[in-house]
Amino acid sequence: MLASLLVLPAALVVQLPLVGAVTTLSLSPVSGREGAYLQGAPDAGRARVALQKERAARVAGFAEGPTTIPATNLAYVQYTASIGVGSPPTYYNIVVDTGSSNTFVGTGTPYVKTSTSIPTDQQVNVTYGSGFFSGYEYLDQVTISSDIVIKNQSIGDALEFADFEGVDGIIGVGPTDLTLGTLYPDINASIPTVMDNALEQGLIAAEILGVSFAPADDYNDTNGALTFGGVDGSLYEGSITYTPVTTTFPSAYYWGINVTGATYGKTTVIPGSYAGIVDTGTTLIYIADDWFQTYVDSIPGAYYDGNNTGLIVIPFESIALMEPFTFYVSDQPFTLDVEAQLLPVWQNAAWGAEPNLQYGYIGPIGSLSGTGLDLIIGQKFMERFYAVFDTPNSRVGFAYT
Repeated sequence: MLASLLVLPAALVVQLPLVGAVTTLSLSPVSGREGAYLQGAPDAGRARVALQKERAARVAGFAEGPTTIPATNLAYVQYTASIGVGSPPTYYNIVVDTGSSNTFVGTGTPYVKTSTSIPTDQQVNVTYGSGFFSGYEYLDQVTISSDIVIKNQSIGDALEFADFEGVDGIIGVGPTDLTLGTLYPDINASIPTVMDNALEQGLIAAEILGVSFAPADDYNDTNGALTFGGVDGSLYEGSITYTPVTTTFPSAYYWGINVTGATYGKTTVIPGSYAGIVDTGTTLIYIADDWFQTYVDSIPGAYYDGNNTGLIVIPFESIALMEPFTFYVSDQPFTLDVEAQLLPVWQNAAWGAEPNLQYGYIGPIGSLSGTGLDLIIGQKFMERFYAVFDTPNSRVGFAYT
């Protein structure tokens, strides 16, 4: 659990040296589908937030009883990596998710058992707010690259699932404690993640994950990279700004941090230090509803299209009047220019949006500020900034690309 690790007394702005040998994988966004395949994605993100708050409470012992699995009509875009399972390996395109920690396959290409597939006699069930999977848990060989082949990695075989269109599963790289309560009958067991086992087996020198995303130019754009065991200095510029993982519940149960504020132009949107999470598994950027209203009110004619797309609508004539949106992390600015706030119009059909309207990537989280999980720094932020998830130093870092 990240909250139990050493919390640094102050944020650092440093250049992290390469740690031993690192491995960088290419990443591909899930895409290539036609029609309004992203319709419902903004609401799915808000459902994921609500589920993450509930899951943290359950892990902390604050919640008991049955879990209701939401049913959401969703087809969404995420980044995937090609990961092999078994020997010889079957390769699966699975979502890279820092907001969860179970690894599973079978939602697209079925799980192929080989001589390395060992049943654990455990059932597994995980809900994600916008979907779920359930099935049986195995130990198996996982091939991330030629030099990272993990033995006896826990893998879920998804036999029942919902809302994983176009992907084969998830590789969970969040904190290990998020796996608590996902097995049956051993409900008190946690599951070592792929990062845990790679470190334990000496395949990486440090449990550090570097993530590089970029805006997609088309529906099938291999433009990202995932670095295991350190960072790749060719993927960012200048220094990395680090901030400790937060101790604020429930963000502390994830890759949670405190931002020290946010502004839209000269308007204060986030008025101080508040906790949220950094989540590759969330497509958009979410902020507390009261902060979002400040943002909307600052753009002439803008409004929230909650009944249809779940996105902000921005009049075309207001785009020239828009200002940069800046998050402050350890008091360092990370600025989304106007383009980075806007959904490309050519993607409107995929989002189920009107073809002649301009929509935006920043949305309401579904609750007012002060809940302890007041923002999500999702994929659209990480398409502009390099991200580092540093377990041994209990910190998250960002750098300009």
